[in-house]
Amino acid sequence: MPSKLTYRYRMSKLICICMFLAFCSRNKQPPLPAGDPGNGGLFLPGRFEAVVVADSIGRARHLTVNTNGDIYVKLTFNDIMHGRGGTVGLRDADNDGKADIITYFGDYKDEGGLPAGIAVHNNYLYTATIKNIFRNKLKKGQLVPDSKTEIMLTDDDEHLRKHWHTAKPFAFDNRGNMYVPFGAPTDAAQDINMAGPAGIPGGKGLDPAPDLEKYAGIWRFRADKKGQTQKDGHKYATGIRSVLAIDWNPMDNSLYVAMNGMDNFHTRYPQVFTAWQAAVLPAEPLLKVTEHSDFGWPYAYYDHMQGKNVLQPGYGGDGKIIGRAAKFDVPLMGFPGHWAPMDLLFYTGDQFPERYKHGAFVAFHGSTDRSPYPQAGYIVCFVPFEKGKPTGNWEVFADGFTGVDTVFNTSDALYRPMGLAQGPDGSLYISESNKGKIWRVMYKGNRKAFNANDLTAMEQRKSRTYIKTPDEIKDNLGLGGEMNGLILYNSYCASCHQRDGRGDNNRYPPLAGSDWLNNKEQLIKVILYGLQGEIVVNGKTYNGVMPAHGGFLDDHAIASIATWINKRFNNDNTLISSAAVAKIRNDSTGNGLSTAKNKTGN
Repeated sequence: MPSKLTYRYRMSKLICICMFLAFCSRNKQPPLPAGDPGNGGLFLPGRFEAVVVADSIGRARHLTVNTNGDIYVKLTFNDIMHGRGGTVGLRDADNDGKADIITYFGDYKDEGGLPAGIAVHNNYLYTATIKNIFRNKLKKGQLVPDSKTEIMLTDDDEHLRKHWHTAKPFAFDNRGNMYVPFGAPTDAAQDINMAGPAGIPGGKGLDPAPDLEKYAGIWRFRADKKGQTQKDGHKYATGIRSVLAIDWNPMDNSLYVAMNGMDNFHTRYPQVFTAWQAAVLPAEPLLKVTEHSDFGWPYAYYDHMQGKNVLQPGYGGDGKIIGRAAKFDVPLMGFPGHWAPMDLLFYTGDQFPERYKHGAFVAFHGSTDRSPYPQAGYIVCFVPFEKGKPTGNWEVFADGFTGVDTVFNTSDALYRPMGLAQGPDGSLYISESNKGKIWRVMYKGNRKAFNANDLTAMEQRKSRTYIKTPDEIKDNLGLGGEMNGLILYNSYCASCHQRDGRGDNNRYPPLAGSDWLNNKEQLIKVILYGLQGEIVVNGKTYNGVMPAHGGFLDDHAIASIATWINKRFNNDNTLISSAAVAKIRNDSTGNGLSTAKNKTGN
């Protein structure tokens, strides 16, 4: 028998729970929990607070929140945590803002790649991989669904694994439809069989672009129909390169997306675009997608500084010519280039000040290819709307994810914002993809008293290197770029050394784990000047011919190739500088394009 003290304790706890439940029943939502000290590392406007719901749950992608407050998160890979599926269910049982229950589930497997898309809709949990969209029936009070997994949509493209932009985010309208992007398989409609998805320097786009028949658009499906493939859908819109940020705006009953623009203009077209132009262009545009709209990919791109569509250089553009770009639909506005919008959310709650019900939140994952300028993005912004349209300005809503003042390389960023979701009480949830941290953002102030003064501190944060427009001279870091190096390596090196860097086991030696390329100077010299004659790599003799590349590649290009080789094949995250290349180039004697054998003394 329990003691009287234990009995009284249990009874008092039960009474407290009953009072709490009664309060919640009368008021519909429990009181907001306390925010964390320092808001869990986030900088927010005015009287906003944040609490860390969970940390290190796995590399999180998108997330959704059920009507009872349960949170569901899609992970990068389904087998990443404990081998028990790639969806995470989280529940805060005592309303302290922290997840008390964290469980992994999901009996589906990704085909590789980066999945996106998860939502609670009509009492079903919809979850996407790159190949499928599934759903499971949710039962009241049940965190992990035990219902049979239904396959709603299958991407039956046999070339799916070779393509870029294969994620399947989705959005629902109020008429029973589901909208799903099918991303372009390449960056700018190159011949994928010749150059791979990234393309080659100076390469022209295919004309007409065959990708537009099955890709680079948004298809509409029935939300409740099982067993669909792409042919069962209706092609709703086209000319849209890649989308992960998608939402239905109930204010005007329209579909909106934030599109990822094309990459590496300077690497592909160095005679047309400077490195600075390639860092800030093209825009990541915000699109209002209506039926039959066409936003021009791959023939056009949006220049947010000029405020218009411009002809793409792969089709004869020079950064100014408009040409056939004039016939395409114009985006509502453009964000800076390469910020990588990952999620879009139109706020409909009553917790935040009224102004936030007239606009959209956008989560930016951050750039990978702004080199030699600082990488940028890595924030959550808010786009105010007036009279149903964006004002053209955007505000920093949540910052602090990078943990550093300057992001030299993408891996420098501590966190990368990924997903957005609205809770039943109007809280905003944010996920990040590096470690799997989840924040809950709440407003504790007087909603009617919120004004422009509450935004001043956040406006000042636009001066940070990962947010501001870089100065062409002062902000040039002079470091090789990983993404630039990928394109250049695949164009000039992969045919001999192979895309995996292991060589052909005959004439061309491996770069991965090479004991011959034992320092960065050796690597730079062989790219600059080439090589001929016998060399011994990892105990094996090779006698191929390595052509010199210094005559047609500039210092930044060579630094980028060397950076890519070191990082991709030898686990070295050091960024090689253009200055290091220039020093070796300028210090060399002779005719300039001698063999690396002579220059290195080997």
